[in-house]
Amino acid sequence: MKSKLILIAVILGVISNSAYAKKFILTDSENGIARGDWSLSSHDLGIDDVQFKIENRLLTGGKQEGSEVVTISSNDGLTIKLSPTRGMGILSVKSEGIRLGWDSPVDEVVNPKYINLESRGGSGWLDGFNEMMVRCGFEWTGHPVTADGMIYTLHGRAGNTPVSKLVVEVADNSPYTITIKGLIKEKAFKKGNLETWATLSYVPESKQFTVHDKLTNKGDYPRDYQIIYHSNFGTPILEEGSQFVAPVKAVSPFNDYAKQGLESWQTYLGPTKGFDEMVFNIYPYANAEGETEVMLKNRDGSKGVGIAFNINQLPVLSLWKNTDTLKQGYVTGIEPGTNFAYPVTIEREHSRIPQLAAGQSSEFLLTYTVLDSVKAVSQYEEQIKAIQGDQPTDLFEQPMATE
Repeated sequence: MKSKLILIAVILGVISNSAYAKKFILTDSENGIARGDWSLSSHDLGIDDVQFKIENRLLTGGKQEGSEVVTISSNDGLTIKLSPTRGMGILSVKSEGIRLGWDSPVDEVVNPKYINLESRGGSGWLDGFNEMMVRCGFEWTGHPVTADGMIYTLHGRAGNTPVSKLVVEVADNSPYTITIKGLIKEKAFKKGNLETWATLSYVPESKQFTVHDKLTNKGDYPRDYQIIYHSNFGTPILEEGSQFVAPVKAVSPFNDYAKQGLESWQTYLGPTKGFDEMVFNIYPYANAEGETEVMLKNRDGSKGVGIAFNINQLPVLSLWKNTDTLKQGYVTGIEPGTNFAYPVTIEREHSRIPQLAAGQSSEFLLTYTVLDSVKAVSQYEEQIKAIQGDQPTDLFEQPMATE
């Protein structure tokens, strides 16, 4: 894990000291800035060491009318696409021969103005769901429920909130870290007053990127918050025989249906018609600093994806297995979070909903790594095994709650 921590330190150094970076403001609702189509390359900045390009594109047609997509491309590195219109959700990440993402029936970058979160019994969120990573939260997350005189819709509102500010920064010096920052506002009279700076940082030509979010309660009263980083992967990493690997302290089925798959909870079927979603609740082990790593690898261990995070920030993980048909959505979700995906009422009963005092902030840091060889997969897996060590995994047969 040492090399990963070094990279994170480099990235955070750039984030915390933007005076040493060139800054470009693409959106600022307060000052009426909306650049729309825009691009910047390493050549434009006079950088010869590496080659990269950053592009913002305004989409037209269908339900994606008005949506924006930012693309970061790097020679011999990654191509990362994210949408500031959809709460800085990461649409896809591609490297040679590997894609992080999946094939959703939703084939457009749906503008939130076309989505009614309260439709489908509070599951209208599904009408735009196709991202590799979507933020569920921050006011609430989990399955929909009616309580407290309101509808807590599926997985909250952040993923369907356009950013109020969008900033691109490129470090002046090698390794020329690229940082995309978007401000997500969740505000309502007499309700929440939350602001989140959602940040993606990428070192050109590398095989990993970092998500670093800072959530702040801007109000005068304490407020609950929840976050699940719903990270979704399909082919080519997901296939029959793929495996989820993690240092696991405890695992339990989400509901009675998931009990049927408990014996094989870490392995995957190929596309299977009639397969309903199975979810497993996981408490991961971590090192002394709270750092942990999890991964998904394909059948022969030649490709995969790893996610590193800190359990002091994100103490639990949900594993969502949706190995339905390819057209229906063949996908698995690896989802670090503050809580599980039960409705907010259940999570509140189990004391898994944290709170921010007035003016207080919380930060969340995740590093995603593309594993593009047998060696890379094997090394990442060894790091996970080192965290697990000889510590046991408790397997619980009964769900911890009933919806």
